[in-house]
Amino acid sequence: MHKVPADLRVILIGGSSHVGKSTLADSLAAKLGWTQISTDKLARHPGRPWPEPVPDHVAEHYLSLSVRELIEDVLRHYKVNVWPQVEAIVTEIATDTSKERIIVEGSALWPEFVATLEIANLAAIWLTASDAVFEQRIHAASQHRTKSQRERVMVDKFLKRSLLYNAQMMDAIRQHELMSVDVNAASVDELIEKCLSLLGLEQAGTR
Repeated sequence: MHKVPADLRVILIGGSSHVGKSTLADSLAAKLGWTQISTDKLARHPGRPWPEPVPDHVAEHYLSLSVRELIEDVLRHYKVNVWPQVEAIVTEIATDTSKERIIVEGSALWPEFVATLEIANLAAIWLTASDAVFEQRIHAASQHRTKSQRERVMVDKFLKRSLLYNAQMMDAIRQHELMSVDVNAASVDELIEKCLSLLGLEQAGTR
């Protein structure tokens, strides 16, 4: 996975919620002239427990399950409901040169799933951050300070699930010797250049 071929057709960008996958994917897609898709659009699952009003099934999900159960549930969802679709899309684009090249981003791109792909013209990279960065971003996005006690419990569960996801993801990345980039204190432009360098793309306009 470290050596990116010249005929690269697919880039996968994984990472925990609020790490900056969508921002990076949008910017890279614009710079490369590729199509960008998100795995979040492929199958429904209880998402962020905000904004208000939080749907009853989402509230029940976060209030009734432990953090460990939350991570197990979302990874099961990714494996059963999302990954088969991702694999089909990626395989089609990678093997059909008449199709537009794509960047796929999303938390469903779990390292152990991607490591099973035997596709030469594909590259994958994961974004990671410190616990403090995740906390700051999730608290800001959810307006944590304005929430009721019940709502804060849900947001805090979401945050803890995100942190656990990030920690387990990094373990899997190390195990499979995959590529990752730390987003801490990096601007979008710096992050783009880091990723382009890791992916072996010397010029941002490579088609």
